[in-house]
Formats: sequence, C-alpha cells, structure tokens
Amino acid sequence: MNGRVDISLQNDILELVAKGADLTAVTDRLCREVEIRIPDVICSLMRVDVAGRLHPIAAPRLPEHYLQAIDGLMIGPKVGSCGTAAFQGEPFASIDIEHDPNWAKYLDLVLPLGLRACWSSPIKNGRGEVVGVFAFYYRTPRGPTPLERRMVQVCLHLCAIAIEQDIWRAKQVRRALQDGLTGLPNRSAFNASLSDLDCDPGSWGLILVDLDNLKIVNDTFGHVAGDALIVHAAKSLAEAAAPDRAYRLGGDEFAVLLQSPAALADPAETARRLLGALSRPTEECERNVVPRGTAGGAVIGEGETPEQVRINADLALYHAKETARGSFVRYWPGIATRMAQRLEAINLVERALAEDRLVPFYQPLFDLGTGDVLGFEALCRIRDGDEIVPAAAFFEATTDGKVAGAITERMLDRIAQDLRQWCDHGIAPLHVGMNFSSGDFHGGRLRELIPATFGHYGVPLRHLTLEITETVYLGRGDTVVADCLRWFRAQGLAVAMDDFGTGYASLTHLLTMPVDFLKIDKTFTDQLVQSSASRAIVEGVLHIANELDIKVIAEGVETELQAERLRSIGCAFGQGHLFSPAVNFDRATKMLRHSHALAVQRTGLMPATEPQILH
Repeated sequence: MNGRVDISLQNDILELVAKGADLTAVTDRLCREVEIRIPDVICSLMRVDVAGRLHPIAAPRLPEHYLQAIDGLMIGPKVGSCGTAAFQGEPFASIDIEHDPNWAKYLDLVLPLGLRACWSSPIKNGRGEVVGVFAFYYRTPRGPTPLERRMVQVCLHLCAIAIEQDIWRAKQVRRALQDGLTGLPNRSAFNASLSDLDCDPGSWGLILVDLDNLKIVNDTFGHVAGDALIVHAAKSLAEAAAPDRAYRLGGDEFAVLLQSPAALADPAETARRLLGALSRPTEECERNVVPRGTAGGAVIGEGETPEQVRINADLALYHAKETARGSFVRYWPGIATRMAQRLEAINLVERALAEDRLVPFYQPLFDLGTGDVLGFEALCRIRDGDEIVPAAAFFEATTDGKVAGAITERMLDRIAQDLRQWCDHGIAPLHVGMNFSSGDFHGGRLRELIPATFGHYGVPLRHLTLEITETVYLGRGDTVVADCLRWFRAQGLAVAMDDFGTGYASLTHLLTMPVDFLKIDKTFTDQLVQSSASRAIVEGVLHIANELDIKVIAEGVETELQAERLRSIGCAFGQGHLFSPAVNFDRATKMLRHSHALAVQRTGLMPATEPQILH
C-alpha cells in the first residue's frame, strides 16, 4: 500500500464524516475499503461503552449471528482478542485462535466460520481512553504483516475521529450511564455491567466502598467541600483500580468490578490498596480533609448469579461498617448468620437496658500472700428471670457504638451505686476495675460521664480503675486514648492494661502508656506449671514491672499449683476461679466483710479501708 492509497482512503472517510454520515455508515465504508485493498483480511470495528461492554459497529463479512453473540460482552482478560485488547489498552494478537486460552469460551462461535487468527487494536480518544477496538481476522494462523500494521494505524486514526464525531449524537445515552459529578460510570452502568457478566466461579468479583466521613464534611464545611471529597475519592479509586473499573453508585457509595487476575488473586490486598489510595491527601482537598472508606466484597462462586454476588458484597460491607469500620470484610457463607446473631444480641441488650436488667458482677482480686480481697473487676451481666446471661452471649452487641455507649453508662451508674453502699459500711475496696472500649474514649464523653456519675453518688473517683486492652490503646493510631488516660490519672484514677501479652509489641506500650497495673493474660497462667517458656516470660514481666513501679495481677488462676508458682516467682496478686468466679453484689459484699474480719483477727487492728499495698 503506497502513500497515495493511504491519502485516498483518508479522504473518502473524512468526507463522509464531514457530511454527517452516522458512525455505522462511516465504519462500514472503512471496513469495505480496507478489505478491497487487503483481500486476505476480514475487518471489524466495535465500540466500548462507558460500562465496558463491546458493541459491533461494522463487520461486513462477519455473519449476523456472530455479531449478535458478542454484542454486550464485558471487556476483560480471556474475552477473545478484542475484549483483551480493550481491557489492556494495548494491541493483542491471537496468532492461533484454536489454541489461545483467551478464545477458549468462544471457539464454538469462531471456528465454524473458518477464522483462525485475530489481531485487535484499541481505539483511544484524545484523553487516552479506550472507546473502541479495530480488528483483522485471518483464515490461517498468523500475525499481522508490515503492510497491515500501516493500514491499521491509518484506520485507528480515522475511527477515533468518527467515534468522537458520533459522541454528541450519543450524549443522552452517555449521560444516562455516567455520573455527572465524577465522570465515573453510574449505577445504571453498574447494573448493566453486572447483568452482562458470566457466572464462571472465580471469574470476577466485586468490592463495594462507602465513604465514612462525607456527612461530617458536608455538615462542617458545606456541600461544596463534600463534592470535592467525592471527586477526589472517585479519581483515587479509579486510578488505583485500573485496569479494573470503578463506578459511583450514588451519594458516598462506590463499586469496583474485579476482573484482572492480579486483583482476583488477593481481593483483600486489592481492597487494602484501594482504601489506602482513597485516604491519600491531595492539594485539591481543602482543609486537609481526605476521604476515609470502609469496604466489603465478594467473588462469584459456584451456582451464584451476579445479583447474588452484589447482595453478598453488600452484606460484607454492612458487616464491615458495623464491626470493622475503616477496613475490608470479605463475604463468607456464615456472614448473614453472624449478622443475625449480632442483631439478636443488640435487641437482647436494648431490652435489658430498658427493663433495668443489666447488672455488674464482681470477680475478686486477691492478695496471693494473705488471701485478702483487695478489689474487683466489674463484669457486665444480664438478668433473665432466675438466669444470669454472661457477656459472651451478647458480645456482638458491643460492636455497635450506640449500644456499647449505653452499656458503659449503665455499668458506671450501677458500680457507683454499689461503691456508695460499700463506702457507707466502711468496707469499700480501692480497686474496682471496669473495661472500656476504644469507642468509649473516641466518643469524647468519658471525661464528663465518669466524674458526673461518681459525683452524683458522692463516691471518690480513686475507687475506679480504668481497664483497657492493648488493642484499645493502639486504637486508630492517634493519642486520644493515652491523653484521656493521663487526664484520669491526674484525677486520682488508676489504669490497668488487661490481657497483657496478647497484643502487638506489648512491652513498647509501657514506654508511652500511663499504667498502674498489668494483668497477665490467662494464656500465660494456664501454661505456667507445664511450660518453662511461660514461666520465663512472666518472670521477665514481673522484673520489668517492678523496675517501673507497676503492679502485676495474674488472670485466670484456677489451681493451687498455679497460685503457688506465682507466689514463688514474686507475683503478689491474682484473680480466677480458684478464688472465686464473678459474683453478684450481695455475695461481693459478704466477701468484703469476711476479708475485713480476717484482717482484724490477723493484726488486731482495724485495717485501712484503702489497702495501701495497691499504691
């Protein structure tokens, strides 16, 4: 093909475009002219819509049933040559269709037509977006010749012009499938994409993302700032998802359709990458406000429909927002049951709160040397007739921030009431520990709630000890918890780190966290007699704690042998079923009276109501 032929072809096609011929007429003429010039090829052109679907526009020598069969296919790997080229944004040659895995699902369509090879090239607009695919089919296994490569370069340019010219005609259709604010495919496009996907297990997946802070930004800075946040989120997700496709479903909801092998190989890592990209600040975000997101996802399984995958991903997202906000949850078959259990637990707690059946039970803390009761750990229980419901039965409810806050408020009130009675009888223990969650601290009410509640009953704050786990202390990577604990210690409260040894890099927390007690986790106590390693760890913690003037309490002491071993290595305090399970107020009161009487007998003196050994 010489330059004169190139110019002749270009002029013919450009003249049609200038006269306003529609895209079908222009591209049909182009394909016929190419096939006249290169008789060995069968030419085709397909559009790629904003939802990522293929639509044949011109293919004069391909039968209608073939074109109907491929119309609406989602681009993606292993979707023939054209679907793969469009998905990758690069030319793709199948030099032997019969043995090319990218054609495996379509051999019954293409081989009866005598087609043995296909070379496909993406058509891109001025912004570099793939808007179509131009292909040469061959009847023998082979790749393109230099002449054909030259011809295709000319055709790609002409096709891009014709498609751009056609855009304004399809403006209403495009608007119906595209989000006006972000430019991403919208919910209609998303629904269309889902309906066109096949149901091969593991062939695609879905990640749904919700922004966590859009309402706060709208309420604080206005909707202009909120829109900027959405635009930034859309851009970040689209760039991080490529070559997979991101959609805006509306409001603060986004979706990413996973088709690439890399994304499907590890959906959890893909989700972490998306959430990480989402939270990166840009200069476009005013006031340093950046999106924060929560994600849920699912991959299509055996016998599932696209609609079922969407429902599964939605369930996973809901579960993530309720229990792991800011992270990703992947659907698993039992998630609906887990959510039902959680809702049941929430209902159980809400009924108990409304009927005043939520009560503290007290597990005593003993001096391992004297047997004195030095304090309690307050544990939440629910009265149900003559039965007592343990916390494990309604633990799922504590993942709901509102319910957890209500539990904390009620527990504080009941503990303060009980302490008031113990103070009135002269037997109040110094140490009454209560566990607090990350939500308690980040809710911002503890500094007002605790002093107000104890002040209402006239109980000194020093009787309460704040117990937290290392997970709570690590929290969200900020200083809210540590700052709050320092403030409470300044008011005379003590702080205990519960379940010590089960968190990450436990010893490093002692450098930054204000703490008075370490509670050695039950897993170490269980192995103390049988395992020299466990004993060495506990001895090491005791030594370090002694140097830092921190008291150590062994949790889960269940045998006298464990208690004796703890005494021998210098552990002064313990709690567990060897001494007593958690008991109600009346039983706790009897234990305090008994301990008080024993102390009188042992010393002949009235014991201090605030055991100095804990200070």
